[in-house]
Amino acid sequence: MHPSSSPSPLPTLALIGAMASLCLGTSFAKTLFPAVGAQGTTAYRITVGALILLAIWRPWRFPLTRSQARTVVLYGTTLACLNLCFYMALRTLPLGVAIAIEFTGPLTLALVLSRRVLDFIWIALAAAGLLLLMPSGVSAHQLDPTGLAYAAAAGVFWALYIIFGQRAGSLHGGQATALGMTVAALITLPIGVAHAGAALFDPSLILAGLVVGVLSSALPYSLEMVALKGLTKKTFGVLLSLEPAMGAVAGVIVLGEHLAVPQWLAIGAIVAASAGCAATARRRMPPAPAPAKTD
Repeated sequence: MHPSSSPSPLPTLALIGAMASLCLGTSFAKTLFPAVGAQGTTAYRITVGALILLAIWRPWRFPLTRSQARTVVLYGTTLACLNLCFYMALRTLPLGVAIAIEFTGPLTLALVLSRRVLDFIWIALAAAGLLLLMPSGVSAHQLDPTGLAYAAAAGVFWALYIIFGQRAGSLHGGQATALGMTVAALITLPIGVAHAGAALFDPSLILAGLVVGVLSSALPYSLEMVALKGLTKKTFGVLLSLEPAMGAVAGVIVLGEHLAVPQWLAIGAIVAASAGCAATARRRMPPAPAPAKTD
């Protein structure tokens, strides 16, 4: 048997690590909202991450074709919009609700790309878990419509991020992530400065922003690029169903939030769907000597 016939666990492990880092970073990031707002926190997250990745990867060493540059711009733009919309949603929505609504984007993408009955079983299990994860006692009438709209928009941009991220994943090493984050920083930093003003440059807040940038951007997006190179969009999308579960666990550990029995059942359902998807996913075909693949 050819050695490459056994899929490497590295892409899956990289995605799990990315989600764990992202959940911890998001829990900490929300504490900055009173000082610099969702816009300023997004600017911290993206700009700090971009500076770190630029220093590590030095992406200017490798020239880009016009097509690659266009892909990086699209990747960076969706990255900026995804982060900004999600943090704007967190201003008025509980974290679990915002993540659950946001996840409808990659879940829909996984559904569109599915062809086997087994795929739909895992997706249905993940969807059931997401519904259970909604906090008890929170009805649609109690949720802020603006927050819901921002969370839904974040879901759309998350699906686009998966698509453009895979296209950008054909670039050298961390070049795509570094350049994409730089594009995103050029979009979000002016918005953050316009909202937070001088507070954004407070030394103590900058230190907190550094932590947010590392945990929420530099580390997870680098790991996600590793995952995007080795997973199909469908598998990537369903495996991301682990993120709401990880967010709930992070809430227990970091914030001392209480989870009811239905929420723990939801975590079990989501983890089962993710594990099932990873175990039954078809192997990727060997890459052809053609332009960047999008699947």
